[in-house]
This record gives sequence, C-alpha cells and structure tokens, in this order.
Amino acid sequence: MTDQDNQFASARLAAGALFVRGDAVFLVHKTYGNGWDIPGGYVEPGESPTAACRREVMEELGIECEPRRLLVHDWAPNQREGDKILYVFDCGELHDEKAIKLQGSELDRWEWVRVDKLDDYTIPRLTRRLREAHAACAEPRNVYLENGKPTP
Repeated sequence: MTDQDNQFASARLAAGALFVRGDAVFLVHKTYGNGWDIPGGYVEPGESPTAACRREVMEELGIECEPRRLLVHDWAPNQREGDKILYVFDCGELHDEKAIKLQGSELDRWEWVRVDKLDDYTIPRLTRRLREAHAACAEPRNVYLENGKPTP
C-alpha cells in the first residue's frame, strides 16, 4: 500500500436481511452490542453483500434465503469503527419459523416487531433504517440513506 492509497475511503461493509410480515419486521436479539437487530453481519474480503447476507442468515438462523432486491444503502460511519456502508436486502417471507435454529453463541431470541414499535427495540439510526427499508419493501424502490436518514 502506498501513501496515495491512504487518501481514499476504506469502509466496512455489512449486509442484513429484512423479513416482513405485514406491518412487522423480524428482529433477532444479539447477546452483544446494541441488542436487537435484523439478521446479518459484516461482509468478508472478496465476498459480495448479497453473498454475505445469505451466509449470515444461514449462520444466525440456520435457514437458506435468497436476497431478492436491495432496499437500503446506508452510509453510517461509526466513531469506533470508521466509515461503514450498510445494505438491507428484501429476503421475502419466513415460511417455516419452526426451521429457525438460532446461533447460540450470538443470538438468544427472535421476535416479530411492528414498525411503529421499533423505537422500543432498536437504537435510533437503526430504527430509521428499518422504517425506510420496510417502506421501500412495499414499493418498487430502493433508498440511499446517510446515518439512517434520506438525503435530499
């Protein structure tokens, strides 16, 4: 790496799966960090965001899913971790909840949460991101956000 390479952003990428049931979204409770979130995690080197979404859902829930389309692209820097780009994908419906096998080392429960109750579960920027993703899921669109907020 040259000094010139340090002039460019180097963002962490993460990908998450949005499962929707009417006015509710599927959340998992993580045993670390901020608690409630959608299934997902960091993209590994050389891995695409959609492949990371599939892999994370398999690791965390023990089920296969196929991301159908991108709902949200969120530039969400974090003081501890630097620049981050978070992708939220529409992953359709969860047809067989009995097939869910939570990854015990990271997750301890899951729940369907109404969009208007997300404030009770998630940190504000995640609440904003999930509300935008839920709205985009109902329409044929995707959304670009910065810190969970739409840009002009």
